[in-house]
Amino acid sequence: MASMGAEVRWLTAEEQAAWRAYLRGTREVDVALDRDLQCHGVSLSEYELLSMLSESDGHRMRMSALADLVVQSRSRVTHTAARLERRGLVTRSPAPDDGRGVLLRLTDAGRTTIEDLARTHVASVRRHLVDVLTPEQFTALGDAMSAVRDAYRDDPTTPDPASCPPDPTMEP
Repeated sequence: MASMGAEVRWLTAEEQAAWRAYLRGTREVDVALDRDLQCHGVSLSEYELLSMLSESDGHRMRMSALADLVVQSRSRVTHTAARLERRGLVTRSPAPDDGRGVLLRLTDAGRTTIEDLARTHVASVRRHLVDVLTPEQFTALGDAMSAVRDAYRDDPTTPDPASCPPDPTMEP
């Protein structure tokens, strides 16, 4: 953080171009995947929760573990789960091992829905990402994102915004 006296290593022109291409490309893919699922009445974040539940033991998971898995705040997962529950795709219940935890379980309707949506989602991923790249590029992308994931997991240096001091240059 520059405010802590550290010297900033500015991006080179090539690094800046790659960084901006990454930002734009990931946003374009996210929007395209979400749009394809929206045609079926489900958002990408809803699909991701349903998908993770469908792959979990017993089709259920603690909501806190699910939030960590999909890299979303617990609050966002709670709101998404509430929408899915109103549609009868999941149920929430207290975790049996402690009174504070909440289990999210895929219902029979949720299993049917995710089975139907999986074809749409995989076709969308293929159309908007996999088939756009060469096999070598796609493998390199997976390798690069695995390195980012592992580096962050091993050294999460990004502070929690709640613990950051206020920036005096920003208006309240």
